[in-house]
Amino acid sequence: MKKIIPFALSLLLMFGLTSCDMLTNHDESPEGTGKLTVLLTDAPFPIDLVSEAKVSIDSVVIRRTGESDLGNPFITVTTEAATYDLLTLQNGVTATLAELNVPEGDYDLIRLYVDSASVTLRDGDSFEAFVPSGAQTGIKVFIEPEISVQGGLTSELLLDVDVSKSFILKGNMFAPAGVNGFNFKPVIRAVNLSSAGRITGTVRDSTGSAVSNKTQVWAARDTVVSNTFTDDDGSYALTGLPEGNYTVGTVLHGDTVSTSGVEVVAGNATELDLHWSPGNGKSAGSGD
Repeated sequence: MKKIIPFALSLLLMFGLTSCDMLTNHDESPEGTGKLTVLLTDAPFPIDLVSEAKVSIDSVVIRRTGESDLGNPFITVTTEAATYDLLTLQNGVTATLAELNVPEGDYDLIRLYVDSASVTLRDGDSFEAFVPSGAQTGIKVFIEPEISVQGGLTSELLLDVDVSKSFILKGNMFAPAGVNGFNFKPVIRAVNLSSAGRITGTVRDSTGSAVSNKTQVWAARDTVVSNTFTDDDGSYALTGLPEGNYTVGTVLHGDTVSTSGVEVVAGNATELDLHWSPGNGKSAGSGD
C-alpha cells in the first residue's frame, strides 16, 4: 500500500519587475519596456521523510490592469517548460524561471500553468497530483496591490502557494483502501516585495544548541501568513512578509514557543532567535 504523510509547503515565485518601487541595477532595455526576472523558491514540508517534491511549470503570463480576459490580453513571461525539485529551494534559495523585457504599465493578474506535481518519499513511494485545468486555462492569481513596471528600477512580486491547503487528498490514509491520489488546487497569496520584509533566525534548545531536525516555524497575524522549516544548522527564513507586527512561533517537545510584536519593515530582515527550555512554552525569543 502506498503511504502518505501530511505536510505544509510553500512555493514562491519572485517576479523582478522594472518599477519605481525599489531601486536596483539599471539596464539597457528597449524604450517603453522594463526587465522581468522570474525566480522560484520554496518553504518546505518535513524532508526527513521526503526525497523529492516536484512541480512542472509550462508557462507564466501576466495581464495589464483594467484589461479583461477577452481577446487574450496576457503578456507571456515564459513558455519554457521545466520541472523543479522544491526541496532544493528553501529559506531564500531561488531558481530563475525567466528574464525578459515587458511593456511599461501596471499589472494586476498573472496566470501560472502547472502541468504536473508529485511527491516522492524516501522509501520510494511516489504520488502524482491531478491538476484540474492547470495546464489548460492556468491558475489565476490577482496582484493586490497592483505592480507598476517602469524603466530603470525594479520591484519584485512574490507568489506564495500554500501547499498544505493546495494538495487535496483523495481517499483516506487511515482506511484499508488507502490513498487514491491528489488534486492540486493552489491557494496562493501575491506579495509586492517592495512593501515586504523577512524574519530570519535560529531555533535553539535549552542547551543553546541549534534545533536542526526540520522544525516548523511560522509567522502569524490573525492567521498564519507564512511558514518554513529549519535548515540543518537550525536557521530559518520567513520571506515575503508585508510590513507590520507578527507573532513568530515553533513547537518543540510539545510546547509552543512564540514571540509576539515582531516588527517587519519593508526591504529589511528582522533577526529573531527562538529558544526552548522546559516550561517556557508561552513565549521565548530574542532579536533586533
